Amino acid sequence: MSSSNNNNIVPVDDHDVEETYIEENEVEDVVDDGDHMEAGSDEEDNDNGMNDDDDDGDHEMQEDDEDESGGPQGEVLLEDDSVQGFFAHKEPVFSVDLHPQQQNLVASGGGDDLAYLWRLDTGDTVGQLEKHDDSVVAVKFSNDGSLVASGGMDGKVNVYRTEGLQKCSTLEGPDEIQWINWHPKGNVLLAGANDASMWMWSLPTGDFMNVFNGHGAPVTCGRFTNSGKHIVSGAEDGSLIIWDPKTAAIVRQFSSADERFHQEGITALDISRDDQVVLTGSLDSTAKLVHVNGTVLGSLENASESVEAVGLCEALPLAATGSVDGSLSIWDINTMRLRTTLNHDDSVTRLLWHDKSPLLTSVSIDCTVRTWDSRTGECVHVWKGHQEGIMDFALSRDGKTVVTASDDGCCLVFSQ
Repeated sequence: MSSSNNNNIVPVDDHDVEETYIEENEVEDVVDDGDHMEAGSDEEDNDNGMNDDDDDGDHEMQEDDEDESGGPQGEVLLEDDSVQGFFAHKEPVFSVDLHPQQQNLVASGGGDDLAYLWRLDTGDTVGQLEKHDDSVVAVKFSNDGSLVASGGMDGKVNVYRTEGLQKCSTLEGPDEIQWINWHPKGNVLLAGANDASMWMWSLPTGDFMNVFNGHGAPVTCGRFTNSGKHIVSGAEDGSLIIWDPKTAAIVRQFSSADERFHQEGITALDISRDDQVVLTGSLDSTAKLVHVNGTVLGSLENASESVEAVGLCEALPLAATGSVDGSLSIWDINTMRLRTTLNHDDSVTRLLWHDKSPLLTSVSIDCTVRTWDSRTGECVHVWKGHQEGIMDFALSRDGKTVVTASDDGCCLVFSQ
C-alpha cells in the first residue's frame, strides 16, 4: 500500500545526483529467478587548601589526586578524535548511512522521530525529512543513490528523491519497522517488521509488490542477496528463511527444531559474496554458518553472551563475530577454528569488514570505534568522542572514514 506526495521538504545544496529509475517491467527482470539456487574541561589548578610554602607536601598531594586518566580526581578528561559532527538530533541516533557515490552526504535517523540529510565535511544540514510518529530506526540510500528512505516504529517508510528531497512515497503495511534494505540492482525496497512479516515495494511509485509471511516472531534482520535473486531473513523465533522475492515462496528454512541450529532468536546475519553461505548471530551466544542448500556447516562458539554482530571477509576465508560480552572473535571458516579474540570494554553493537581487505571496523557501547587487522589481531585505530554507546556506523568505500550514530544524540565523523 502506498500514497504519493509531491511536497518539497528542504532542497539539497550543491549536490547533483543523476535520477535513474528502473521501469516497471524492469523490476520483474531484476528480481527474476535467473540462475537457480543449489538444492537444497580544561584541567583546573587545585591546591586542596595546601600552603604554597609546603612544596613537598603539595607535590605529594598532587600525585595522589591524579586519577588513571591523568586528571585531578572528580574531573573527567574528555577525548574527542572526531573531525566533524552532526548535532541536530536531540535524542539517541539509531541509524546512519553514507550516499554510495557522494560520500560527503549522510543520512541519519533517531529517537526524535526525525531523519536528516547532512554534509560529512561541514556538518551542515542539507534537509530535514518529514517527521515520523515514532522513532526512526532505519535510514538507507538506494544503491544508485537516487532515492533515500526512512523507516519508523510508526510502521511507515517514507521515500524521497535525494536531489531536492521531494517525497515520492509513503509506504505502509507493516507495524513497527525493524530494518530496511534496497535491492542491489533496482529501486525495490524491502522492510522487516515487528509483526513477523516483510514487505516489498517498487519505487519511486510505491507500488506494493509482495508480503512475506513465514516467521513466527519479529523479523530482526534481513536483506537481498548480492545477486538480488533471493532474500535472507532472521527472526526472534530462531528461524532463518531464504525466499524467492518474485513469488514470496520459501526456498529454504532453518529453525530451532534442528538441534545443530540456533535455539534462541537471531540478531544479525551476513551473506558471502557468492551468495552460497550465510553467517548468523544469536541470543544463544553462538554464530552459525549455513549453506543455502540447507546444510549447517558449523557452529562458532566462544561468546558468553548474545552475539549481536557478524560479518564475512571478502579477502580471506574469515568470519567475525561480536558479542555483548565485549569480545570480537575472528574465525577461519575453512576449519571452523578460532584464530583470535579481540576485545572492546563493553558490548559490540556492529562490525563491518572493509571492502576486499583483511581490515574490519567495530563499534561498541564502550563509546569507541576500533579498526583491526584480522591477520595479526592488531588494533590499528581507536577513535573516541562519544559519551554514550554507539548504535550504528557507516564506512566509506576506501575504509578511511567512519560516521557513527550514538545514544548521546550525536553523529561523529572519524577519519584517518
